[in-house]
Amino acid sequence: MVGPKTVKNEFSPGFVSFKQFLSLAFNQQCMQFKDLFRKKTVEQIIRQGVTDSERDQHTLSRHLGVRDLTAFGIAAIVGAGIFSTIGKASAMGGPAVVFLFIFTALACAFAAFAYAEFASLVPVSGSAYTYSYVAFGELFAWIIGWALIMEYAIGNITVAISWSDYFTSLLNSVNGWHVPDWMTMDYFSAKSGFMEVNKLLIGGETLETIQLMPDFVNMIPQYLAWQTAPLIGSFHFIVDIPAIMIIILITALVYRGMKETRNASNILVLIKIVVVLVVIVVGAFYINLDNWDPFVPNGVGGVLGGISAVFFAYIGFDAISTTAEECKDPQRDLPRGIFYSIIICTVLYVAIALVITGMVNYKELNVGDPLSFVFSKFNSLKWLSSVIAVSAVVATASVLLVFQMGQPRIWLAMSRDGLLPKAFSRIHPKFKTPSFATIVTGIMVAVPALFLDMNIVTDLVSLGTLFAFVLVCGGVLKLESTPGAPRGTFRTPYINSQFIVPLLFIGGGIGMYEYYPDVLNSYFTFSDWESYRDNIPVLIFFVVFAYFAVQAFLKKMSLIPVLGLLSCFYMMSQLGWHTWLWFTVWMAIGLVIYFLYGQSRSRLGKEEGQQPLGG
Repeated sequence: MVGPKTVKNEFSPGFVSFKQFLSLAFNQQCMQFKDLFRKKTVEQIIRQGVTDSERDQHTLSRHLGVRDLTAFGIAAIVGAGIFSTIGKASAMGGPAVVFLFIFTALACAFAAFAYAEFASLVPVSGSAYTYSYVAFGELFAWIIGWALIMEYAIGNITVAISWSDYFTSLLNSVNGWHVPDWMTMDYFSAKSGFMEVNKLLIGGETLETIQLMPDFVNMIPQYLAWQTAPLIGSFHFIVDIPAIMIIILITALVYRGMKETRNASNILVLIKIVVVLVVIVVGAFYINLDNWDPFVPNGVGGVLGGISAVFFAYIGFDAISTTAEECKDPQRDLPRGIFYSIIICTVLYVAIALVITGMVNYKELNVGDPLSFVFSKFNSLKWLSSVIAVSAVVATASVLLVFQMGQPRIWLAMSRDGLLPKAFSRIHPKFKTPSFATIVTGIMVAVPALFLDMNIVTDLVSLGTLFAFVLVCGGVLKLESTPGAPRGTFRTPYINSQFIVPLLFIGGGIGMYEYYPDVLNSYFTFSDWESYRDNIPVLIFFVVFAYFAVQAFLKKMSLIPVLGLLSCFYMMSQLGWHTWLWFTVWMAIGLVIYFLYGQSRSRLGKEEGQQPLGG
């Protein structure tokens, strides 16, 4: 057999054997693979921001202090939870949902330590994206930046829909006013509700009897929307016009400037806090203790079933870290703003949950506007129901305000690094805001709001946010285990996890075996794919927990970031197979974009004279 014994080597002059050529080619690919994890130093990030600002002659303006940051945190947290998703969580878990709020608050607090440390270390825009660039490298930074798009941009869809519910309810409460149902919801929700109600009607039920069924009462407006919607040919024209309207208005405000955004946020937060305190104080006099019995009506599974709704109530505190370049003293004020907002909001959430589950039976709370609904049940409190509806219309808008503010600043950081087009880092010469990125964010929220279902979006946003929290906690562990790694002015307190985490793993296993043997057995017993697939995320969590139990024992890791990582990963494991599937699809799309565009245009890669993978 005759074949070439040598081949021209493009890496060095002369000829080498085919074996040597393969070795050189393999080594080159390995080097390029390693380049995917190239890291930026803190000095590089800060210097790059200064250089870009001097070149473009436009910088983000510094207006924010600790009170403003705390207000931003409260603005983002109090709204999505108290004014909307707390109803769904309470309907699933009953009064015991308060334990889920406390657990979620602890998990967020653990993650908040990591965010606070990174915020003091890297006081620039970018949040978890920038932190991952420092701790893990470029590929992970891109992945987390792509995940944050779901949290900030797509997550606003849920809040906009909730705002629309309150706004519509408020208008409909005025005598002689009625907003047509086809103008207040998305197309697919209306179609799904129509099909479900129509089945019952065919079976002999009437709209009046269906109205009395807790599982179907919310489908009546969807049925009517489908029935009354204008037709374009055979297409039912159904669109949530109020949701689109508020997205446009908020995007315009965020575009206008940080000072204007801050002032609006502070006013809205003041309104929210006053109304929530009034609700707690007044509602406490109408609590019926019988509604708290049983306190855990659906068991632990029912409580945990509300994880996505409850966690969604807490997302937003991390948006504070995206404003680092607009803070007067970011290294001091960012950590304080993060912790103050979480503590205040947790107290409010627990109090509100106890009040509303005490005022009405938990089964009635699966509605889009739970506070307004609860107080409308009492004739003497209907005036307060109207106040809540007005405040919710005003205050829920602040959640959109913070998220619409956060996403453009993530894109600003990614664009500075060359992973997105330069237009995303364009600063408006007058308003000093990321102008192009803000407009694109508005479009990305408005268009999906036309057709996405609120529940699907909530779970996806929760999973994407938890993923970011896991990586930020992991980033702190990475820095702590790397000799000579830079550390921020704020540091996560070190508590040795050598024995605590392994004991938690062993104790958790024993507790499951003793008290929930059937649940434990279901995780390791395969019957059929459809009933088993939701167990896969939980099994992955068990593996991750076991790994960190071993690592904690061997390496004496810091307890707080380990607990933050594990608690957030546990909540991820409870979000179900379909949510993980869609999240995986979203991540795959992001990786395709990175390898087709970002990887070859990476600013850090060009500085290091690098070729794209496979090039």
